[in-house]
Amino acid sequence: MAHTAMSGNGTTAGDDPLQTAVWRLRSRACWADAAALLLPDTPAAALQRASLLVERSLYTEQGWEEAEDALRTAEALAHSDDERGAAACERGYLAYAATVLAVRDRADEARAALGRAAALIPPGAPQRALLDFRRGLLAENLTRSPQAARAAYRRAHAGATAQSDPLLLSFTWRHLAGLALRDGELAEARHGFTESLRIREELGYLVGTAPALVSLADTETEPEASRLREEARRLFRLLGGVPTWLARQLAPPAAGAATA
Repeated sequence: MAHTAMSGNGTTAGDDPLQTAVWRLRSRACWADAAALLLPDTPAAALQRASLLVERSLYTEQGWEEAEDALRTAEALAHSDDERGAAACERGYLAYAATVLAVRDRADEARAALGRAAALIPPGAPQRALLDFRRGLLAENLTRSPQAARAAYRRAHAGATAQSDPLLLSFTWRHLAGLALRDGELAEARHGFTESLRIREELGYLVGTAPALVSLADTETEPEASRLREEARRLFRLLGGVPTWLARQLAPPAAGAATA
């Protein structure tokens, strides 16, 4: 879909100056500045603004009330099934973020919202790939069902490929690789993490590059693993300690699972 927390707005030559500015700010962890460029006076703008603030909450573990307010605005402006489905997808993602980061258990809300989104967004619709990805997150991290997660990620991967959404592809590569690593498939995991990192570097998605470096390091031997982690630390410091949850993985001994 056009305006979501996983879309690559502003990354192609045909994008308008506003979307390019929003993308550049977002990719450098300046979500509030990016959101300030958007007037929530249309369903699309309100949804995009909400998605930016939801993503900020996931990466900074702050700004939950502002994200909620923006999301309520987007929900109030949504009229078509596509718009309501997209807003429900963001609602589910915010609830997922609050749950997985142990802010508040909103797992039931996350499942209900993404289920509502699935009822409104038909298979094959542009928004479906992102929805499938987020349902995979729930299956992997809340339901603890890796098989269901893998199936959802594969559907999202196919959809992102069909829609030429490179940023979403970087996420599906990353999470499919994480499941492969869990299963001991080291070569498959390394390939997936390498692809995710390559895409993020090509897009200039700085805020997502450090996590990609850390994940790839988990599949490498020394001294390459240490080199990758040190590069991740450099980017982490450059962005002011964002994403916050990455600090736990960068602190020796490295531990923890991929979050976004």
